[in-house]
Amino acid sequence: MAPKLTFYPLGNADCCLIELADDRVLIMDFAATRGDDEGDLRIDLPQALREDLGTRDKVDVLAISHLDEDHYKGISDVFSLKHAAKYQSSDRINVGELWVPAAVIVEKAPDAEEARIIQKEARYRLKKGQGIRVFSRPESLEEWLNQQGLTSSSRAHLITDAGHLVPGFSFACGGVEFFVHSPFAESASDGRVIVRNSALLALHATFEVNGRQTCVFFGADLGYEDLAGIVNVTIRHQNEHRLKYDVAKLPHHCSYLSLSPDKGTTATEPVREVGWLYQEQGQPGAILVSSSNPIPTVETNDPPHREAANYYRDIANEKRGEFVVTMEHPSKTGPPERLIVEIGGAGASVKRRSGFVGAPVVSRPAPRAG
Repeated sequence: MAPKLTFYPLGNADCCLIELADDRVLIMDFAATRGDDEGDLRIDLPQALREDLGTRDKVDVLAISHLDEDHYKGISDVFSLKHAAKYQSSDRINVGELWVPAAVIVEKAPDAEEARIIQKEARYRLKKGQGIRVFSRPESLEEWLNQQGLTSSSRAHLITDAGHLVPGFSFACGGVEFFVHSPFAESASDGRVIVRNSALLALHATFEVNGRQTCVFFGADLGYEDLAGIVNVTIRHQNEHRLKYDVAKLPHHCSYLSLSPDKGTTATEPVREVGWLYQEQGQPGAILVSSSNPIPTVETNDPPHREAANYYRDIANEKRGEFVVTMEHPSKTGPPERLIVEIGGAGASVKRRSGFVGAPVVSRPAPRAG
């Protein structure tokens, strides 16, 4: 089957279901945010996910980019967790591998109860030595592992640092490569290694279908400083191709702070490195996805920010692509639906419905770069 991305209308929250050519499925973040109010237009994520999984009772990967509620809410109710029997009922979805940044392991007593539950699960799996992948330098886990009577070398096969590919995936195995951008580390002037933005997992996926490569950037909640750092590190290591994108899951629900410290008046002007990322690395026909509430028409304090949206919309227009807001898809006037991006031999395209219910049509795919 062809790879497919499903972005769910959750307001200012994240979840993307990734279906691979070899039938494996991954979930990037999860946030069951819908309330009991009948007027709440956000999707019932647990129900929608079960519908999309069909007969599957397992996801191969559940990735949690960081411990903010809008990226994990409801996980302890929906998924089977190995560290305690009360999270293992037969109606729960099994998780093959849990992906977390090292901060989930080493953080001291997260404030929220569900964050603590997720931390217990991640720590349990790491201690057992199976069913988990932690993202960071092994040194960042050394102290915690030593406290458990373990060493970083004994768990090195479960740890992936920025600048590397995630094991278990390749063009021959799953038709995709996952490249790790964050958490990343830099060398200080005194020779020390400083781990940057250690709380965030950001990935770049490259899908290959019939020899055509399609790139997807998952930006989590990266701020402009972190994005600028990623750009600089990536260029320094001559990995610019790992920042190309045909699809970009925009960071932090269309916040201007993922572009610049200054909101701007009409459109946010990004800092130099972030501007380079969106303007130079975006491919023809690029799809920019804002996992957010509808874009407001007036200035607001909280995201989404209309000024950031105006910038992203300009980029999409420049690329002859699309700027899509999950809570405005497929239209601003009707109830939101899943945003489905299909990846095929002609690139990425948004799956659409015609005027007839149930008759799917596909938008113009992104043309091959170059």
